[in-house]
Amino acid sequence: MKRQTTLKENYEFRRVYNKGKTGVSPFLVVYARPNRAGRNRLGVTVSTKLGKAVVRNRVRRRLREIYRLSQPQMKQGFDVVLVARTRAANAAYRELSRAFRRCCAELELLEDAT
Repeated sequence: MKRQTTLKENYEFRRVYNKGKTGVSPFLVVYARPNRAGRNRLGVTVSTKLGKAVVRNRVRRRLREIYRLSQPQMKQGFDVVLVARTRAANAAYRELSRAFRRCCAELELLEDAT
């Protein structure tokens, strides 16, 4: 992912956590907050509680790919932070994808399919 489409700085994450809306599932938590950039930016957080580096990186890669494939159906102009929960380490890709889409629908991040 390009640098301008990701959240990197701590203050950017804190702003989304404090002022954004939250969508919760057993596998992940999605925080979203409107930005002025006109495009979506993604931040992914995976705790060391999930496992060793190999496990954490696999979860991170899966979440980024799910987000990438969902981009065309999403509204633009949001900062999105994905926080993986412990269950995400053992979850199937399909379960993670379904949980992400459910959270996005809860936060009204998906375009209407009309």
